[in-house]
Amino acid sequence: MKPMRYKRYAARIEYSDEDECFVGRVAGIRDIITFHGEDVAEVRLAFQEAIDFYLESCAERGESPQKAYSGRIMLRVPAATHEAVDRAATLSGKSINQWAMETLSVAAR
Repeated sequence: MKPMRYKRYAARIEYSDEDECFVGRVAGIRDIITFHGEDVAEVRLAFQEAIDFYLESCAERGESPQKAYSGRIMLRVPAATHEAVDRAATLSGKSINQWAMETLSVAAR
């Protein structure tokens, strides 16, 4: 399932059988932003309103809003690990970046 996106923010949406509505939470930032709606159109609007309110509130307080993660990770590993990663990537016919991205994606599930 792909996340809902708005203004460079993404949200995870789940259905709550207990509350009989969709519940969302903005992902990729430390601040907690949640919203809900009874159908897709309503939850999308609630998501957009939550992001707009968050950005307005930050501006009123003179704070910078948290930005979604850039997608860049800098890692320092021992030389032997670097060599092993390079070998694994080469054997799979991929660049180190592609191999690491796929491996981390699987591990993070």
